[in-house]
Amino acid sequence: MKQILCLSYAPWQARSNRTQQLLTRLTDAQILFFEPAPPKGAPMPEQGRRVRAHVTVYTLPSPLPSPQEHPLLRRRKLDKAADFIQQTMSRRQFQEPVLWCTAPVHAWFLDRLAYRGAVYDCHRFWNETFLDLESDLARHAEVIFAASSGLIRRLSPYSDNIALLPNGVNPLLFTQQEHTVPAAMRDLPGRAILGRAGSVTAKVDLEPLLYAARHRPEWTFVLMGRVTRQAVQQLRGQDNIVLLGPVNPLDLPDYFFRCDLLFDLFRHDRAGSDVVPAVIYEYLAAGKPVVTVADPEVEDTLPQLIHTAYDGAGFVRACREALSDAPASTTRRQAFAQQSSWAGRAAQVSSIFQGTGLF
Repeated sequence: MKQILCLSYAPWQARSNRTQQLLTRLTDAQILFFEPAPPKGAPMPEQGRRVRAHVTVYTLPSPLPSPQEHPLLRRRKLDKAADFIQQTMSRRQFQEPVLWCTAPVHAWFLDRLAYRGAVYDCHRFWNETFLDLESDLARHAEVIFAASSGLIRRLSPYSDNIALLPNGVNPLLFTQQEHTVPAAMRDLPGRAILGRAGSVTAKVDLEPLLYAARHRPEWTFVLMGRVTRQAVQQLRGQDNIVLLGPVNPLDLPDYFFRCDLLFDLFRHDRAGSDVVPAVIYEYLAAGKPVVTVADPEVEDTLPQLIHTAYDGAGFVRACREALSDAPASTTRRQAFAQQSSWAGRAAQVSSIFQGTGLF
């Protein structure tokens, strides 16, 4: 029986992340999914949750250590986590599964668990704190899945077995023919509705958005997602910025349908990254014009499909240009999304597993 033991960088969540999207489609394997311990004070989730017929979720008993912690304390925490994982594997009759790692800290488990081969799914650029751990993980992995060409260049000194595996989308969800306009999206003022999906935190650079809102009062900017208190204060007083709060992922296509344009903003924690976030693929699948505020140090990843800006004035220009896109651009964006499906990405993973003998 094919078996995968996944060490996840994030908990199992309603809005599926990259790891979930891939693993839920590997239906020919039984999967144990180990998520991080909950934050201090939060309740411990139920252990052994069956989230898919072939995926069972367990929560680590305590947070993993940081690289800066004292070696003795770090060893105690890791031994506790490894014992929990090994006991769970024994109970579920997992013998030498494929070890699917999603973060550099999982290198600590390479000598603590029994597995037939390790995989490193590298979805982001990690900071220099994790450099030694990431290099160890990359050297030991039978195969690395890298979400961008930049990540391949970063990891190539440590491995020759790197496959480009960008993020993806479920295009059928966004190309449905019938839509119901959500109540919150009805009767919005303005000549154009510009929408963004995703949390708004201190990591998001809001200056281009504020500049555009002030200079184009006839546009309405709709933010779909959690907004921190600090961000609310920063956005206060701008009547053409509408905060909708979190939106059910299954309802996003209806919200996108009401928008004339979809945009994303620069995040400080993504400086230097050429990874295209999964939400951009969702925008493209919806067929809407897309504008992103990007890092000027990073080459445009999808210049034929996305309008790119680097500051407030550029954001206004890019939005104006995107709103006048020809109808043929819609077809081109959706065709690209069709070719970037999560099902296709998972099929690529299965093919590589078979080619390398992991399955």
